[in-house]
Amino acid sequence: MTTTLTASFQDAPLAIGGRSFRSRLMVGTGKYRDNATMVRAIEASGAEIVTVAVRRVSLDRSKEEGILHHLDPARVFLLANTAGCYTAEDAMRYARLAREAGFNEFVKLEVIGDQQTLLPDVAGLLEAARQLVREGFVVMAYTNEDLVTALRLEDAGIAAVMPLASPIGSGLGLLNPYHVRIIKSRLTVPVIVDAGVGTASDACVTMEQGVDGILMNTAIAEARDPAQMAHAMRLATEAGRAAYLAGRMARREVAVPSSPEKGMLS
Repeated sequence: MTTTLTASFQDAPLAIGGRSFRSRLMVGTGKYRDNATMVRAIEASGAEIVTVAVRRVSLDRSKEEGILHHLDPARVFLLANTAGCYTAEDAMRYARLAREAGFNEFVKLEVIGDQQTLLPDVAGLLEAARQLVREGFVVMAYTNEDLVTALRLEDAGIAAVMPLASPIGSGLGLLNPYHVRIIKSRLTVPVIVDAGVGTASDACVTMEQGVDGILMNTAIAEARDPAQMAHAMRLATEAGRAAYLAGRMARREVAVPSSPEKGMLS
């Protein structure tokens, strides 16, 4: 089975915080029915960056029942995640804990502001981002699809802005493509869409907006066959990126023949 687009398609690597990655799909590690399923799905996704919610997992790699026991840092780039943190102080504490526990200097920063929607606390996010950057972290910040917030995060020195497609775990897909395109057009740091993708078509449409990458978890973990869905997401991410680079045809409100009329047989 073919797992990547044709070799004739060339794309520059994704560069974040001084590191380069071939895959533009990033995946999480939560909600899987077991660790073996998680490992198969990650392999099928082709993802190089894998997020780990520091607050929700055991940091003891020796325990076989733990997630970290099954993730080889030599094969995947582990991205510590402050999921579940509702204050800037908590988010910063768990970022520091991850670094002390042997993670790298990268952190996916989340500061949640509302328990029902899991939407971000913008003020807390900016506070934590500024401080963690000062402490030498490479911050990738989960945020809403708001241009002003994204610009302020970039000014704070973060390495990537991660606007949501729709609320975490909703599977609603990309609700505000215009806002995401505007963010991408105005920022110089990478824009990675995070949260809300439900299926492969969502991933493809999201990448067609010109963003640099996409991160997902629930869409894969809660699929009937996570590994198969991960494979689909891999292809969709590549296809959406290739379509964006190719440049779509213009939208028209009239029909235009596919074949030229000149030289038609009478």
